[in-house]
Amino acid sequence: MTMEPLTALDLAAAHPLDDDIRAYFDKCTEKLGLIPNVLQAYAFDQAKLRAFMAMYNDLMLAPSGLSKAEREMIAVAVSAENRCVYCLTAHGAALRQLTGDPILAETIAQNWRAARLDPRQRAMLAFAVKLTRHPQDMAEADRAALRDAGFTDRDIWDISAVAAFYNMSNRLASAVEMLPNPEYHGMAR
Repeated sequence: MTMEPLTALDLAAAHPLDDDIRAYFDKCTEKLGLIPNVLQAYAFDQAKLRAFMAMYNDLMLAPSGLSKAEREMIAVAVSAENRCVYCLTAHGAALRQLTGDPILAETIAQNWRAARLDPRQRAMLAFAVKLTRHPQDMAEADRAALRDAGFTDRDIWDISAVAAFYNMSNRLASAVEMLPNPEYHGMAR
């Protein structure tokens, strides 16, 4: 069996990997059963990989007024707008796992507006998608709509940061034609 390259670029992982990176990859294998291709793709430059991991871990796993599932909803809705195959596949799997609801996850991936969302989640995704499509049009009314839905200013920062991170990640993944791990396709279905 031949392995497809992770990206359209010929960038080999640093060798040897530093101990902290190897330990992180081992933890991924233990918890997820795989090393996400995005991490393997970044492994050519361990400083860049560490920066990516730190930002991801802070935005997606650290304490927040947003649940982990809500943060994954943002990742999926933004990735759908950007048509990012890698992130739609990986974060769609994460959202299915966190919610136990493959229909919700698939609907958000296809058209979040058709998903059965509560008013808070609907406001959150409307904001994240507007930030993705028309960042120049963001105004106080957009933040006010989130406050009206029950979000704090700190939550608004987190919504914005998660959306911005996935816009960056989507563009990089698309630019280098990053392939998702095949295992993601069958997870939590």
